[in-house]
Parts: sequence; C-alpha cells; structure tokens
Amino acid sequence: MKNKKDNDTSFIDAPDTTVSAHDIFGITADFKVPAFSHGNSYVPEIDKTYRFNEETTRAILAGFVHNRKVLIQGFHGTGKSTHIEQVAARLNWPCVRVNLDSHVTRVDLIGKDAIILQEGKQITAFQEGILPWSIQRPVALVFDEYDAARPDVMFVIQRVLEAQGKLTLLDQNRIVIPHQYFRLFATTNTVGLGDTSGLYHGTQPINQGQMDRWNIIATLNYLPDAEEIAIVLAKSPSYNNTKGKALIKSMVAMANLTREGFKAGDISVVMSPRTVITWAENAKIFDNVDTAFRMTFLNKCDETEKPVIAEYYQRCFNVELLVDVA
Repeated sequence: MKNKKDNDTSFIDAPDTTVSAHDIFGITADFKVPAFSHGNSYVPEIDKTYRFNEETTRAILAGFVHNRKVLIQGFHGTGKSTHIEQVAARLNWPCVRVNLDSHVTRVDLIGKDAIILQEGKQITAFQEGILPWSIQRPVALVFDEYDAARPDVMFVIQRVLEAQGKLTLLDQNRIVIPHQYFRLFATTNTVGLGDTSGLYHGTQPINQGQMDRWNIIATLNYLPDAEEIAIVLAKSPSYNNTKGKALIKSMVAMANLTREGFKAGDISVVMSPRTVITWAENAKIFDNVDTAFRMTFLNKCDETEKPVIAEYYQRCFNVELLVDVA
C-alpha cells in the first residue's frame, strides 16, 4: 500500500482493502483489518522503528474494525497518542489529533459564524469546527489530554459518545450523522478519577456517565525492561552493539529506580520512556552520559530530591554525581 500523498486532502469514502493484524503489527492474534489502498495528507507518517504493544494494539484495532470508542490511559511518555497514529499510518487511515488544553473551547469544536468572501462579496457563513468536520469523513479523531478539557467541551464530546454518535448543531438546526468509517479515540494520564499524585496538574475528574460511554479502556504504562530497551534501541540504533546495549540497560534501570522512588514518595518526578530515549540521543550529542543525564532529567528535579536521584545514578552507573544540596 502507498502511504501519504503530499498536499492531497481528498478522501476515499470507505476502506478498499484489508491487512493482516499479525503481519503488519506483529501481534499474536491474526485477523483482517480494513484499510485504505492509499492515504492523503491527513495520514500520519510511518515510523518504521515503532514497536507495538500487544494489548494496546488489539484495543486500537478493535476501534478501527468494530467502530468501538477507545480511550487509552497511562503515564506520560509511554506513547499513547503515537500508538494510535502509527496504527492509523499503517492502515492509511486519516488521523487528526486535538490537544484538549484549557484554551480549546466549545466554539473550536463545533464551529462559528464567520465573515468570508464569496464571489467578491462579504457574507456571513457557518465555519465548521473540527468535530463536525471529522464526523462527516472517514477520519480517526484523537482527543489528547482528555482529562484536561473544560467541562463545557466535555459535554460537547459526550454527544458523539452516544450509541449513534449524532451531533446536533443548535446554531444551524442541523443534525450531523457520523460517517460510517469515522472513528473516535482519546488518551488520558488519569482514569477519570482525578490526580492525587501531583504529576498531572490541570487534570480533573471526568463525569462517570461519560466514562461509561467509552466502549474500550486500555492501559499503557511502563513496559517490561526488555521491551523498553528494545524501544530505545530502535530509536537509537547506534547503540545496537554489546557496549551500547549494556548502556541502554543501565539507563532503563535508572528510569525504573525513579519510578519506584516516586511510588514510595521519595521523589516527585519520574523518567518516562520518552525521557530515556531523549537521554540516549543527548548522550551522543554531548559524548558524555553524565552530562546528558543532567541536561535531560536531573536539572528539572527539585533541589531537595537531587541527592536521592544521585544515589540511584551511583547504583546504576557507579558514578557519583555532584549535586548542590539545598
């Protein structure tokens, strides 16, 4: 199949081919997944180094195959949004991501009246927001940071979470019926119950009636060591040798110590898989693992916690970091 066509915004109305879940995504289950023979400019680029998590991939594929609304929950930096994008990329399925920060309003989602030029004259016309635009097309719409959205925005989204997913545009007295191949996904750091850890400021509890409308809720948290090491090596292939693998193994061990320290209440920050990848990349740039660690992670930590983190580092690398004690 061909992937993205530059500047091509045309849509094929329905999937016109199928792919093997096992062959394309490497999961144990094998079933046919509807796909498009070629994409357009809304199809994400394929990351050939991406490694798919079995359970999360099956949840996302269930969304595409069976039109299930899928929410993926997990810690930051685990690749929740990227996971959806990379599945869509291999299916040539147009995909649009919307970050639901506090600045996204109901008007942004629904649309508004605006003055436009038509045949040389200024007229007032309704300009669709991203929600009605997506619903009417074979698009996978992904809401990132779902638990950070404003309450009025959440109630707009709740309409399309209903069984039929119809969207009523009150300003136009019109009901938008979803396209047969419109798909809806969301990612969230919490599971709708709010954040008590202090990691995710700005998140809030989600109406449990709305949470109940998501058909599938998958969890993508920190992976087993072997999988995380494989992901870092795939992103930084220059480490794919005996010495490099040993170094990445120590980096992942360091990340795991920060996660355990966070659970125990010893530190307030954690190293995500994204942080480990960035650390490995920076180590090549600065040609020094210790310097790269400082600039990637240590400098963002609380001064009172740096001695604890330095102790973790000494255990993993047998190097004593010099830190200022507040």
